[in-house]
Amino acid sequence: MDLYELLGISRGATLIEIKRSYRRLARKYHPDINPGDNTAEARFKEINRAYETLSDPEARQRYDGSGAFSESSTTVTYGFEGFDFSATAAHGAAPTFGDLFAEVFSRREGASEPAESPERGADLYVSLTLTFDEALRGSQRQLTVTRRETCRSCRGTGRLRVAEARCQRCQGTGTLRSRRGHMVFSKSCPTCGGSGRQVQTSCSACAGTGADARSETMTIRIPAGVSDGSRIRVPEKGNAGLRGGAEGDLYVTIQVEPHDVFRREGDDFHIVVPIAVHEAALGARVEVPAPDGQARLKIPPGTQPGQRFRIRGRGAPSPRDGHRGDLIVEVKLVLPRLLDERSKELLREFGKINAEDVRKDLLR
Repeated sequence: MDLYELLGISRGATLIEIKRSYRRLARKYHPDINPGDNTAEARFKEINRAYETLSDPEARQRYDGSGAFSESSTTVTYGFEGFDFSATAAHGAAPTFGDLFAEVFSRREGASEPAESPERGADLYVSLTLTFDEALRGSQRQLTVTRRETCRSCRGTGRLRVAEARCQRCQGTGTLRSRRGHMVFSKSCPTCGGSGRQVQTSCSACAGTGADARSETMTIRIPAGVSDGSRIRVPEKGNAGLRGGAEGDLYVTIQVEPHDVFRREGDDFHIVVPIAVHEAALGARVEVPAPDGQARLKIPPGTQPGQRFRIRGRGAPSPRDGHRGDLIVEVKLVLPRLLDERSKELLREFGKINAEDVRKDLLR
């Protein structure tokens, strides 16, 4: 019986071609795939002998020289339990049936225990209340935050170096075995990396996470002109990353106390200013309050109640570029209190001179 013909290959076949042919035939004739089929079992024994002879360079050379192989030198074992599934697709030729399933099972076993990769720390969110003047002019405030920082014991790795000892998980073998029905699987021990020796242990200070909780007091710079509800980002002041990952950020939400006089819209301030009847009718120059002091406003003759005027550059500075908004002044007409007859007589006289009905437009 020619071993090359048995595997369906030529005498000049490479090791890769021998292995490919063996895989194809083994899948077809393996006893566990053909239970109770004596013909398939016998065929598999022959295929296995041929593969073990031709995949071994020395045995193949002896066979090519003599045209025969030694029955006693080959032990045939079949049934999934007799095979080693630890081979991987990255290794060289595997002398057993395990290389048929090495790539599949290595992916499955690897999926059950994914590698622990660095993980970015979580962002933290706090709020800070400011007075109207603090928000307008900017300030510095101290803030105490409890955050997870990089563990000082393990420097964020989550592990400590220890004296070399036998790995307790695999008992120094470097491999872990598990059984599923009739199948026995083996894989490299993830704890020791297949070396069988343990040189690291989980850090007890941070429970292997690489970070522990601490309180930190920091100074937060508040830019001038910050508005209610705005948010300030403080880089790398969130929680520390796990297993050496990057730190998160700290976000400070600003809450500004309302002002008794001014109302803010964007970078503009709004204010309502009362004026007298004669100021609205004749015009006047009045002083109005501004966030940074007093401002002068020119009231033109014939000003109507609710009319608005803009004083440029007297609003809030923008936190982005420092450009100031405007002060919007809305005038409110205030009637005088008639405390004497002289004031009443003057108003009657004013009414006679201006006898035109002010509601005439409504009657058209």
